[in-house]
Amino acid sequence: MSGLLELQAADTMADQLRHRREHLAERDAVQAAKNELLRWNESRITVRQRVEELTAEIDDTEQASAKLDRQREKLQAQLKTVIAPREAEALQREIATLNAERSALDDAELTAMEELTRQEAELNALLAREEPLTAEYLAAEAALANAESDIDGELERIADRLDGLRSAVPKPVLKQYDRLRKNFLIAAATMSGSRCDGCHLDLSAAEVDTIRETAAKKDGIADCPQCGRLLVV
Repeated sequence: MSGLLELQAADTMADQLRHRREHLAERDAVQAAKNELLRWNESRITVRQRVEELTAEIDDTEQASAKLDRQREKLQAQLKTVIAPREAEALQREIATLNAERSALDDAELTAMEELTRQEAELNALLAREEPLTAEYLAAEAALANAESDIDGELERIADRLDGLRSAVPKPVLKQYDRLRKNFLIAAATMSGSRCDGCHLDLSAAEVDTIRETAAKKDGIADCPQCGRLLVV
């Protein structure tokens, strides 16, 4: 029964197309481009946060330095009016302490500014990559959509043929075929010599005789005694 084999061929082709659709190289390319974008975005967020932290740190340092400068100016003004040596010595010690604190703040600010310069350069480099990375991702998505569309078109053409192919198969045989398809991708096969092309097992001479006798009575169809598939003889 060639109609049954044609139905099987159409179903097999559809199975292969659906498998190919799920394992397209274009799908891997989309995932790779997406992963690259995600890594880029994580880096951008991390670097931008660090830039903001350093900017705030520098602002705080400058405010602290300005406060120390005002305190120092006040003490220096007092020092000019002091006559007592002990009082003058105490003011000088306070001024020296403020000078040390101011120097430490200057060093901290310089270190922060140097790091800020590096982080801003890294951020600019990351931002420059946004457009090409996005373009690569969109191109990969477009390629995937085209590949899927091609396969979907082939699946639609097969689906258009299936009703006609199924109607050409006797209902009892079709029912058995559908039941077998739940367990086997290949539910109907031919017999090549003494071998079932479904399970690829050699059949005994007695089994072959039985199959041929059954097929002669059932429009050329019998069951494989090894796997249970429909055999078209």
